[in-house]
Amino acid sequence: MTLRPIRLLAGAALSLALASCGTTYSMPGIADETNSRASTMFAEAKTAAPRSPISESAGVNRFARVARRIEPVARQLCETELAQGKAVDCDVKLELDREMQQRNAYFTYAEAGNRSPVIRFSVPLLQDTGNDDEVAFIMGHEYGHLIGRHIQKGQQQAIAGALILGVITAAASAQGGGYYDQTAVENSMELGAMVGQRAYSQTYELESDMLGTRISHAAGYDPVKGAQFFARDEAARSGGGQLSFWGTHPPDEKRMAMVLATMEQIQGQQALTRKASQ
Repeated sequence: MTLRPIRLLAGAALSLALASCGTTYSMPGIADETNSRASTMFAEAKTAAPRSPISESAGVNRFARVARRIEPVARQLCETELAQGKAVDCDVKLELDREMQQRNAYFTYAEAGNRSPVIRFSVPLLQDTGNDDEVAFIMGHEYGHLIGRHIQKGQQQAIAGALILGVITAAASAQGGGYYDQTAVENSMELGAMVGQRAYSQTYELESDMLGTRISHAAGYDPVKGAQFFARDEAARSGGGQLSFWGTHPPDEKRMAMVLATMEQIQGQQALTRKASQ
């Protein structure tokens, strides 16, 4: 492999990486006072005593009740994205994952047919919730991954990362006068794909928190009350250390601060609207 094709591949990979990074929406700024409030709420929630799970039927009923209110609000926001020319399928299936024993919820695409978007909740997670606000925030958060196109962006970043590290490895061999080591390049591409996919994962979680706040609030729920569930100590949330929803989304005061900052932004916009109408 000569240096010119290597440079061309590196340029293409870098362009792909830059095109796929970042959030879809502008994130609200977080003031020092908001960070302080978030830290206090986070600390208080972490020390909350464990609570007894609700029955399976109560958890399933809570899921259905919340879904009826969240779905139309999230769909409307999703369809706004379609109106702006973004390729987003808003026909989301809200399902229970009855096989999963972990306390978790996730957004994915169905493997069969046209890969329609799916949001699934495990029954143990629903049983662990203390109110409808918590389920509403989780559901809004998962819709945020759809609306923010996080799976597609992650895939693009994985491709870009694989290309970049693969090109670097190939270039190092070429410039050193050595032979082309296909195994080394493949290993580098695997590592690059992993790094690329994770590069903006926490940024996307924050964006989903922001969108989840807006969706759950618009549906009539209290997102601050809902988000406090995720700041509770892992043992309190997952009963015996089983993987929970927040176990795959590292707890951080920054995420609580994002919810508070988004609510401050919403309330500020509402105040301006009221003032303009007077």
